[in-house]
Amino acid sequence: MARGQDTHRPLHGVALKVLSVCVFMAMAVCVKVSAEEVPPGEIVFFRSLFAIPVIMLWLWQRHELATGLRTDNPMGHLWRGLVGATAMGLTFTALGLLPLPEVTAIGYAAPLLVVVFAAMFLNEKIRLYRLGAVFLGLLGVIVMLAPKLSVAGLEEATKDETVGAMAMLLGAVFMALATCFVRKMVETEESAAIVFYFSLTCTALSLFTLPFGWAVPSWEVLGLLIMAGLLGGVAQILLTESFRHADAGLIAPFEYASMILSIGIGWFLFAEAPQSSTLIGAVLVIAAGLVIIYRERQLGIERAKARRSVSQNG
Repeated sequence: MARGQDTHRPLHGVALKVLSVCVFMAMAVCVKVSAEEVPPGEIVFFRSLFAIPVIMLWLWQRHELATGLRTDNPMGHLWRGLVGATAMGLTFTALGLLPLPEVTAIGYAAPLLVVVFAAMFLNEKIRLYRLGAVFLGLLGVIVMLAPKLSVAGLEEATKDETVGAMAMLLGAVFMALATCFVRKMVETEESAAIVFYFSLTCTALSLFTLPFGWAVPSWEVLGLLIMAGLLGGVAQILLTESFRHADAGLIAPFEYASMILSIGIGWFLFAEAPQSSTLIGAVLVIAAGLVIIYRERQLGIERAKARRSVSQNG
């Protein structure tokens, strides 16, 4: 079957998306356990380095090893890698300090911030409908963070939890910025090149954290670090492939399956029970995200109709 003949398979796309979420969550478990022994910069190195062979194998299987890595925008890849590596390091820091469900829930702020940053940097229009959803989502983030940052909550929250919460929030900011970079880069760059050079840049940039202290991991943790990289590469490929078979508007809501997984994994593997504020805030953020996804899909349908109308009348 030719490559272009099987692109519209919605159920297949959804299945790949859900599988990518599961693999990303398995990667997060490896990172969380490793964070007890090695610093975030070192984890970024292993996560990025061992994703490269997986990506190269994927490109070889698709016969895109030569063409898929061509780029006309090397500086764009560098800046995207810098922003993405920062987001990754902050997320890994949070994973070592916070329960898994809290890291997952706060990370949901990233898609909301994408709406704001896209309006600021990409000149995308943001109307009242989506703006209201962003405010609802940010309210949910405040609900989640309040116990960690308020004066009343400081008696219960440890210093590590406060640092972890702020790291994850800042990580969400950099995730959103990285998404804006990708939105701009896909106009001229192949997806394969974006994925490959991201891993390559993150690997190189992580070496700058060497002076801040790297630890010699135990054999068990070394295995987890390598596994995190392999799983990260596989998850990225699954995510990329999911968009080849279904529309982004259909696939995006399944990202929130990670909340269910994080609660289950946190409970059974790490004895972590999510706080009520985390659950309430997560519901608000997820609701806001779904509103934005629905609106984006409607706008996409309207733009498609407009293009068809122009082509038919032209």
